[in-house]
Amino acid sequence: MEKIKKSVIYEVNLRQYTPEGTINAFIEHIPRLADMGIGILWIMPIQPIGKKNRKGTLGSYYSISNYIAVNPEFGTEKDFARLVEVTHEFGMLLILDWVANHTSWDNVWIDAHPDWYTQDKAGNILPPNKDWTDVADLNYKNKKMRVEMINSMKYWIENFDVDGFRCDMAMLVPTDFWNQARAELDKVKPVFMLAEAEEKDLMEMAFDANYSWDFLHLIEAIAKGKRRAVDVIDYFLDAPKKFPQKVIRMTFTSNHDENTWNGSVFERFPDKSYKTFAVYSFLVPGMPLIYSGQEACLNKKIKFFDRDTIEWKNCEMGHLYKKLIALKSKNEALWNGEFGSSLVFAPTENNEQITTFIREKNGNKILAMFNFSAKLTDVKFTDKNAFGKYKEYFTDEEIEITSEQTYMLTGWEYKVLVKL
Repeated sequence: MEKIKKSVIYEVNLRQYTPEGTINAFIEHIPRLADMGIGILWIMPIQPIGKKNRKGTLGSYYSISNYIAVNPEFGTEKDFARLVEVTHEFGMLLILDWVANHTSWDNVWIDAHPDWYTQDKAGNILPPNKDWTDVADLNYKNKKMRVEMINSMKYWIENFDVDGFRCDMAMLVPTDFWNQARAELDKVKPVFMLAEAEEKDLMEMAFDANYSWDFLHLIEAIAKGKRRAVDVIDYFLDAPKKFPQKVIRMTFTSNHDENTWNGSVFERFPDKSYKTFAVYSFLVPGMPLIYSGQEACLNKKIKFFDRDTIEWKNCEMGHLYKKLIALKSKNEALWNGEFGSSLVFAPTENNEQITTFIREKNGNKILAMFNFSAKLTDVKFTDKNAFGKYKEYFTDEEIEITSEQTYMLTGWEYKVLVKL
């Protein structure tokens, strides 16, 4: 799909997005998101939520009672059809969150087809684990259930023209199912598939992109002083061994899980490093993700099972994200997966706090400098490939990189240099 090569993903938490928490209320935000430059909207599950064993007052998005219906709290099928239509009118793709590992305890399947679920020796249906008490585990040894699951996914493509799926906990579902599903979905239309997983076998046939949880954990550790800037070199040198370049890794500083259970970026990235790592996540190889409200400086954990509306306000992150998306969309070196370039580190005399790298393709060249510490730090380049004349992307300052010059970066400062 041509669109994915330079797209940024935006995760939509529909329930918390507006005071109404509806599809129609969210549609009013689509022009703003398109103006930001978003390429793909990921909509958290829109199906009805189970009531039996429900957690909180509203329950979990991921406890689905009917795969082929719209949660009336969010709106109607007509409303969702309009959401997809408007998204496409603004040139964006829409992918739907898909929960294939489990259903609610009152799902329409559970009484008619108990054999579609994992059972103990006494015939009792089981949850996936002791903590997920609001959901029942599906049995992927049952071929009829597999067929119906694929048919349910096809329903949203055939009837609503969705462009693919973000697949929840994809590693808990057998890979051969995902391979079968992808082949069947592509017969309807070419789809974009994102796995909430890092298992390599999932990427061989079924999925285009996956989560880079390992990247998030590394940058969080650096922000808290538990790892060093030099550690990112080992990470990116090792990356090609794990995944070929065609695999698009989704980079992020937040998502619904991180925000709900571990806190906002302001809690997890101290000393204003949240801004530094937002920029970093856009410049390294991968498809960046923005979670609902990050562009409005969301500074709280959003409740998961109850109403907790996002406060919308103008802030520096909105402007920053718009600038970053514009750079990514225009500069071919930063495109996603095999469409972009790999990352080459530019050696300096200080690798403890400083990381510098080059991305270059078809005449497009970016030289990036990051201070991964709160201390004023000097940078002196020793790599000839870094030398040359550039314009700093955010300030328009013209900078020449030479072997003689020493450059200073304040705490958590970064410079994004675009070759002139």
